[in-house]
Amino acid sequence: MELTIVVQNLAHGGLRNGVGDPENRWPRLAERIRSVGTPDLVLLQEAADWGKYGHRQLGQAMRDLDMDALPLPPCGSGMPPAVLYRRETVGRWLNWNTDFAQETLHGFGVAVFDVGLPAPLAVVSAHLNPFVADKARDEAKLMATRALRYGPYGIVAGDMNYPPADPDSPAPDYAAMLPYNRSARTRLPSESGGRLVPDRRVTEVLAYTGFVDAAARLYEERGDKELLRRTASDDRIDQLWVSAPLRDTVVDYALLDTPEGASDHHGLVVRLDLGRAARDNVWEYR
Repeated sequence: MELTIVVQNLAHGGLRNGVGDPENRWPRLAERIRSVGTPDLVLLQEAADWGKYGHRQLGQAMRDLDMDALPLPPCGSGMPPAVLYRRETVGRWLNWNTDFAQETLHGFGVAVFDVGLPAPLAVVSAHLNPFVADKARDEAKLMATRALRYGPYGIVAGDMNYPPADPDSPAPDYAAMLPYNRSARTRLPSESGGRLVPDRRVTEVLAYTGFVDAAARLYEERGDKELLRRTASDDRIDQLWVSAPLRDTVVDYALLDTPEGASDHHGLVVRLDLGRAARDNVWEYR
């Protein structure tokens, strides 16, 4: 079985601009998502106002993409993540666990599906704290751990807000990096000898917990620098991570950058061939 997964930061729900004025970009976002065909999972971030007016925009997304959706998780910031799924391929969800959503800025949930693996597949749409790297590290560890709550098959994907973990990743475009992002995404001058050094500690937590960056995994195999393109103006902050038993399932990765102006983030699409998943050492969470 193959899974096609789309990851996209909506930017203020795709309904407003950065100062709060109405700006309906959802039709362009829907076009971008549909350009991959029929994705099995769509993981969105910044679903601002999607729960208002009887979840009107969430319902609109379900109709436009012909997919079902999990409930929006609890969220203190007003910008929750969202998870849509194609019931014809992944089935009905087994669990929707939001027990620790309140421990994070934007909230999160763990969606669990039976996709024919020896244990369920757990999926997290992640949006990490963009302001304080130390808080984002805590969130990354929590989400990674909860993605392994139902066994060894987990996916954490979304707007990580921080540089990729691989120290050989291209340097950020500091000229395009706004001051408040620079202060969050780079090491302190006292730690870096006064140089601008990307703070990779946040995503290193995911790697240390046993997750693999899909883009870096394919780059290691193919050497194609296109796989490491920035997803935002300054760095590749949108990422999809799979747990170690899913490492070899990553067979394709690409950015979604058309139509232009849909969001301030490119989307990404990742294809997994679950027939290549490791099936030994299938442990249970304790």
